[in-house]
Amino acid sequence: MRYKRIFTIVIDSLGIGAMDDAPEYRDQGSDTLGHIDERMAEFRIPNLAGLGLTKLHPLTHVKEAGKAAGYCARLLEASAGKDTMTGHWEMMGLRTTTPFQTFSETGFPGELLEELSRRTGRRIIGNKSASGTEILDELGEEEIAQEP
Repeated sequence: MRYKRIFTIVIDSLGIGAMDDAPEYRDQGSDTLGHIDERMAEFRIPNLAGLGLTKLHPLTHVKEAGKAAGYCARLLEASAGKDTMTGHWEMMGLRTTTPFQTFSETGFPGELLEELSRRTGRRIIGNKSASGTEILDELGEEEIAQEP
């Protein structure tokens, strides 16, 4: 089959279940799409369902489309590392063998944060790897309090 155009839709942070290497990255039980569906009284994603997303992950609140208008795939990363850039590069054909430095264990270098603070006039808080919701619970009030 020959295609005139192919569209790739990437929805960062909308994972469909944990990968086999989840324990290495403390990602056991990850399933953003499934968790959203579990917690919502109503969940409407007609365009994504119509493209075939529900064929990859059955959902309680979203009916599976009959004949999908697109092709969906659940990808298993082959590259080394666990970050957005690695995944994007791999989708476009570049497999990395050395993980990018993500500062997950050490935080960003102090000199970088000092310069960023100087340029923005803002104090940097939360210089660590953390879940988006957990860091908001921990530091959200502090961030709001420092609003100009």
